[in-house]
Amino acid sequence: MNRKNATLKIRDFDLSVKAVSDDGLFSGYGSVFGTVDSYREVVAPGAFSESLAEIKSKGRPVPVLWQHRSGEPIGVYTSLVEDAHGLKVEGQLIIDGVARAKEAHALMKAGAVSGLSIGYYVREDSWDEKERVRTLKKVELVEISLVTFPANDDARIDAIKSKLAHGSLPTMPEFEQILREAGFSKSQSAVIANRGLKHLLDRSESGGKAIEENTAVPVLGRLTLPTF
Repeated sequence: MNRKNATLKIRDFDLSVKAVSDDGLFSGYGSVFGTVDSYREVVAPGAFSESLAEIKSKGRPVPVLWQHRSGEPIGVYTSLVEDAHGLKVEGQLIIDGVARAKEAHALMKAGAVSGLSIGYYVREDSWDEKERVRTLKKVELVEISLVTFPANDDARIDAIKSKLAHGSLPTMPEFEQILREAGFSKSQSAVIANRGLKHLLDRSESGGKAIEENTAVPVLGRLTLPTF
């Protein structure tokens, strides 16, 4: 896959852990098939199969990351398989040798850590214009993290696009933050928001038609984070 123009996507899930043992073993589902999420996307059965085969051929375990920090692995996934329900994961936290893993284990047992977040590239997808749903047919799995508060730059952009798709508008602070994440300065973001979004918000409050999805969503869809 050519990643040059690809964007690493982050997808957050409630941590569907079926078991957490005292020695740090845990299991659950990192993704569920056939369920349309808040971003109007659904993962198709078999979407991970190609990527999982590549991971297996490399012979290296996929690390359990903490909060998407590549330099802070806290364990390894001992099994990643697709079944009829979704992407089933089994992992081992290294609680004896990694302090953060021991902390994460205690937080998982207490229910304080409730987020599972995967990083992935979309290899193949399709768009159903009638249902307004995007189907992810092939996904390249990059990493899986335990997270306290599922939040990330791409998710914030997708959240704004989801608002627009449902006929709503973002707040001024939300829109300015997205512009700053796209590379605009604080002052530039304020000017753009005040000259564009504020006018739309004023129209919405006065009873006018808020926004046309087919013009606004593509604009936000082109907002990407700068690469340094």
